[in-house]
Amino acid sequence: MIVIDGASVVTLDRQRREFVGHVVVDGNQIVAVGPGSAPAYDGARVVDGRGCLVTPGFVNTHQHLYQWVTRGLAADATLFGWLTTLYPVWARISEESVHVAAQAALAQLAKTGCTTAADHHYVFPRGGGDLLAAEIAAAAEVGLRFHPSRGSMDRGQKDGGLPPDSVVEDRDEILAATEAAIDRWHDPAPDSMLQIVVAPCSPFSVSGELMRDAAVLARRKGVRMHTHLAETTDEGDWCRETFNCTPLEYAAELGWTGSDVWFAHGIHFDDSEIKQLGQTGTGVAHCPSSNARLGAGIARAADLRAAGSPVGLGVDGAASNEAGSLIEELRHALLFARARGGPQALGVRAALEMATLDGARILGRENEIGSLEVGKLADLAVWRLDTLDHAGIPDPVAALVLGTPPPLDLLLVNGHAVVEHDTLTTVDEATLATQVSKTQADLLATP
Repeated sequence: MIVIDGASVVTLDRQRREFVGHVVVDGNQIVAVGPGSAPAYDGARVVDGRGCLVTPGFVNTHQHLYQWVTRGLAADATLFGWLTTLYPVWARISEESVHVAAQAALAQLAKTGCTTAADHHYVFPRGGGDLLAAEIAAAAEVGLRFHPSRGSMDRGQKDGGLPPDSVVEDRDEILAATEAAIDRWHDPAPDSMLQIVVAPCSPFSVSGELMRDAAVLARRKGVRMHTHLAETTDEGDWCRETFNCTPLEYAAELGWTGSDVWFAHGIHFDDSEIKQLGQTGTGVAHCPSSNARLGAGIARAADLRAAGSPVGLGVDGAASNEAGSLIEELRHALLFARARGGPQALGVRAALEMATLDGARILGRENEIGSLEVGKLADLAVWRLDTLDHAGIPDPVAALVLGTPPPLDLLLVNGHAVVEHDTLTTVDEATLATQVSKTQADLLATP
């Protein structure tokens, strides 16, 4: 049993209670949350929470873990130029390189408050090994709750797509591999640490037939659906020229809207499309840092939320967001929303909700994670706010969201300590850093 006592607590429960008090964890569940001192529990570990803020663990709704070993490349390119540069490098990834990249990216997510991570893996070079198994193993080693995608691409350069033909797969092969991944890995239990997502890559790298068949497969198996959409104006132009419709019109025609669907980026939606997303409950993974890194634009996150669309946060791939820091996305989401919509476009608590409850809703897990409530899973973060960077800010939520990333005193995932005193407890950071450097050097040196 773990008792966190004397901390500021932001529950994000239905009453949105906030107080100085306690959170008590027994096994993998929260068993008490309330103001004032915690009751005494024999044999419990007591964490002194004075000077700290306890929040629900963050939910990362979009990432490409394998990209951690290709950071810093095409640093000044647009999205399509960036993809053209990096696809040949990604065509050389292997089970070993993906394992190292996933460990490192997930470790960084953990150190920045993330307890649940959704990954969109769609590059499967022939002869590369079992890449999905490699990242699943990495997530178990780091200790995060994990929603990996069995992504796919079947539209290569010979078909007018962007990816090299060496990394695209046959549609029947993709569907069979996706169903096999669901059957092997997906755990629908309420305290599941592993759930599979069906995730064709994007309209310009996937055929319409695959998109439609993937949606049918996902709904038959009862799993969620994810893809990139409306990320750039180039994508919109391409869809109009190729399909005579917008990206969202194209996706909707293929069955890709609904409460079991979420899109990565979602920058270039007009008013009527935002209304449609809200009415259908279709979610969006907002990736403000990556969108800015690639100059793709600023998503209308506040408008999407107002329309009823769940909007979570994502760091995106590390090749377009080298920081890979989920805590930074809260601040950037807020600042970009205000830069676009004015000083009251998005509040500090709304940004925190996007990182927690909204992300949980996107993954279909709002009854299990995303808030601090009795009976929910013990996924939480304890942030230290009494150092020079944050001392004197009276509102702890404002300190967390608007200030620099604070020290992470404790991160619990399913009741287990993954980070303590800003240090990972599950993997060795120095060893992993050495492995990352060697893996990237080897990958770039391979002809």
